Amino acid sequence: MHAKLNWTNGEQFVINASSGHAIVVDADRNTNTASGPMELVLMGLCACSATDVVSILKKKREPLTALEVRAEAEQAPEPPRVFTKISLIYIVWGQVSHKAVEDAVRLSEEKYCSVAAMLKSTAKITTEIVLSS
Repeated sequence: MHAKLNWTNGEQFVINASSGHAIVVDADRNTNTASGPMELVLMGLCACSATDVVSILKKKREPLTALEVRAEAEQAPEPPRVFTKISLIYIVWGQVSHKAVEDAVRLSEEKYCSVAAMLKSTAKITTEIVLSS
């Protein structure tokens, strides 16, 4: 895996990844022309965990119809402004059992999600599950 960044202007960059995809990043929260680096980390956590949860629920043959993962984070007040607290809220649609979702979320957090494993060194990660119909 690799990534390559090119500066465009100000604090804006274009990053190309080994997958062949590119994204624009803007670290300047005043101009806010694209997601910032820390937002991308939080987005990566949501995507990583959601992938695990969907995969686990499908293997359990749970009738999942939709999933939304929301993340709310707090950062350290001084540099480096690492995440210190992250709350993940899983909103699940379908006739899935609450226990199955709990198990999937726990397995993602404790075993499968690489992003969560990295963030745990600085952040307390909590989870909440909301079943919707």
